[in-house]
Amino acid sequence: MTIRIPLIKKKLIFRRPSFGRVVLYLAITGLVVFTAMPLVYLVLQAFKPLDEMFIYPPRFFVQNPTTRNFNELFIALEGSTVPFLRYVFNSAFTSAATVFATVIVCSAGSYALTKLKMPGTRAVFQIIIASLMFSPPVAQITNFVLVNELGMMNTYWALIIPKIAGSYNLFLLKQNFDGIPDALLEAAKMDGCNPWTIYWRMIMPMTRPAWATVVVFAFVGAWNDFTSALIYIQNQAYKTLPLALQLLQGGVGQVARAGAFNAAALITTVPTIVIFVFMQSKVIKTMAHTGIK
Repeated sequence: MTIRIPLIKKKLIFRRPSFGRVVLYLAITGLVVFTAMPLVYLVLQAFKPLDEMFIYPPRFFVQNPTTRNFNELFIALEGSTVPFLRYVFNSAFTSAATVFATVIVCSAGSYALTKLKMPGTRAVFQIIIASLMFSPPVAQITNFVLVNELGMMNTYWALIIPKIAGSYNLFLLKQNFDGIPDALLEAAKMDGCNPWTIYWRMIMPMTRPAWATVVVFAFVGAWNDFTSALIYIQNQAYKTLPLALQLLQGGVGQVARAGAFNAAALITTVPTIVIFVFMQSKVIKTMAHTGIK
């Protein structure tokens, strides 16, 4: 004997949105459009011919899009001692190395401060919190002396090592590591896991949104860093994209190079946008969990 269970059909009920909600959605949409306008303008400027860049009154949209600006970008830097792709490689290599080292160092340091219960960790964390009150230029002279004394001038190390142990990244990861129950780690120790196994096999997978957020912050900071390459690097072969933009912006042919400068600005901006688009959900989740506004 079979028992048949009657299927219950659910009716979809569409509710008409209230007037206040419609106004709220329109206001949010307007703010999103207003926020995106600089990025849209940057893209349009990269494809504008030279005569449309300096037309009066200025036009927001491009009438005759062209890719000539990108060709002029490579031609403008062809006469320099370093090709444009070298600047791209320098920025990509130093940014990737900085991101990798930052995640490892900051996560290991936060794990030690939070879960290893070593003496003096509270005082160290208070020093990290106090360092957040100072802007990076305050420590620029000290960093320069250290880089010079360690013999890292005119090397990639000068663009990587001073950015690794950032106070904000340490604070961000520590706040997320505090949410992991100590009982879970004690159970892992009873099963024979050493501190390195707990860190690599448990802490890092459980805090993936946190260190993914650190990846975004570290990459954006390293990719857009202009000051470090300007101060620590005199050899043109080790300079980065922000300094290449400075070369295009100055000089006698500044007006003629306006198209090439706009193309280079777009190329420089695209990687940071792509990184944030792919990581935005983890960034929002991390900020909500940490309580940072």
